[in-house]
Amino acid sequence: MDCDGCERKVRNAVATIKGVKSVEINRKQSRVTVNGCVDPNKVLNRVKRTGKKKAEFWPYVPQHVVTYPHASGVYDKRAPGGYVRNVQTFAASADTEEKFMSLFSEDNVNACSIM
Repeated sequence: MDCDGCERKVRNAVATIKGVKSVEINRKQSRVTVNGCVDPNKVLNRVKRTGKKKAEFWPYVPQHVVTYPHASGVYDKRAPGGYVRNVQTFAASADTEEKFMSLFSEDNVNACSIM
């Protein structure tokens, strides 16, 4: 968004959607934040119809929200300060831990079933 006219056009288009409570626009980051109970895809399509063909979901989240902010694929040089890429990272499953735990004997801690 380059000017007041673009900002006003996007704000009016999004604010008229049923369920939208508030619309915040950060022109410097070209970011529109919509609060309310509304379908995100509906908002994205409405913004694209205003002529903003490159409209997309914001790919970054605050760093303190992410469980593993240093995991592979999370850090992005283009992200604003304090933000990382929104990537789902999952901890190791309980099945994997159980497989490893069954290799060792509780009776003899120095014994291992791999040997």
